[in-house]
Amino acid sequence: MHIGVPNETTRAERRVATSPQVIAALIAEGADVSVESGAGTAAGFTDEVLAGAGAEIVASLTDTTPLDILLRVTPPDDDALKLIRDGGAVIGLLAPAANAERYLAQSHIAAVALESLPRSTLAQSMDALSSQATAAGYAAVLLGASSMPKFMPMMVTAAGTVPPAQVLVLGVGVAGLMAIATAKRLGAVVYAYDIRPETKEQVESLGGRFVDAPTQEMDEGGYARAVDDETAAKQREILSDIVASSDLVITTAQVPGRAAPRLIDRADVERMEPGTVIVDMAAASGGNVEGSVPGEVVEIGGVKVFGPDDLASTVAADSSRMLARNLLELVKRMTVDGELLIDPDDPVVGPALVKRETPDE
Repeated sequence: MHIGVPNETTRAERRVATSPQVIAALIAEGADVSVESGAGTAAGFTDEVLAGAGAEIVASLTDTTPLDILLRVTPPDDDALKLIRDGGAVIGLLAPAANAERYLAQSHIAAVALESLPRSTLAQSMDALSSQATAAGYAAVLLGASSMPKFMPMMVTAAGTVPPAQVLVLGVGVAGLMAIATAKRLGAVVYAYDIRPETKEQVESLGGRFVDAPTQEMDEGGYARAVDDETAAKQREILSDIVASSDLVITTAQVPGRAAPRLIDRADVERMEPGTVIVDMAAASGGNVEGSVPGEVVEIGGVKVFGPDDLASTVAADSSRMLARNLLELVKRMTVDGELLIDPDDPVVGPALVKRETPDE
């Protein structure tokens, strides 16, 4: 089985779809691994390190034999898909909603989207959304802390006592929990809120303080449901004051298949002190904060509003290691005796296959 790992071509992407440890594990499974020269450099994995793990380093994957599997961080272009043999597969964060027809046009291959893996115990070790959200939640706090004009922890000095920063995290999923934990480690006073009542215990277990605002139960998939206008208005009313008193606000709230819920209005931002910071992790899906722009920093009344779309990429070494491990576990599930087997009835692989929807779906 021949596995290829290319250079990522997406703007500012520093991650790579493998690691030295995963290359060694794939080779132990009987695979040949070809990596394009420079693919791991931005993540701290030089060609020499990857070659030392057993990879074949090539100037381009076009110089190799057809691939059984192409591993990607971001969606591949059509030329990359042509590198895959008939019956092969591309696996990665493929953005299937935006790219499904393009993948389906390449009828000789299967496209396996990590985003579409089921939320189940069987798929837990392959859950790239969680691993990358962990990296992004950590990076969001570092971005905010480095952009604020004050310290995060309380400090007692000869020049007086410096009070700790107040951090507010809105949305307590994987990214939110990591943001809470990271901000606490840095010494901040951390408040958090999520529409799901069961998150209160999780927040408090990390040393955060749960904001007393309206909550409601999750949907069957374990995600927060979209709220009605009345509930949303009550949320914003309660959150407005704590937003105004915060030094750093990190928002992570998203609803699958819908625009991100608006949690902070421009008027709330304008109440914050100049020099304070907002990191809207949902900016690319509509934004939790009015005025945030994906990939840009907007200043509103002296408040910096970040709309980052590459947070996991800013900590590329560890986010790549986690993603590579997710990919390894999925590849192992899709191979039998060293041969690729794509089973549409497999409870993990089946839901992740990009396929044309039928009227019944």
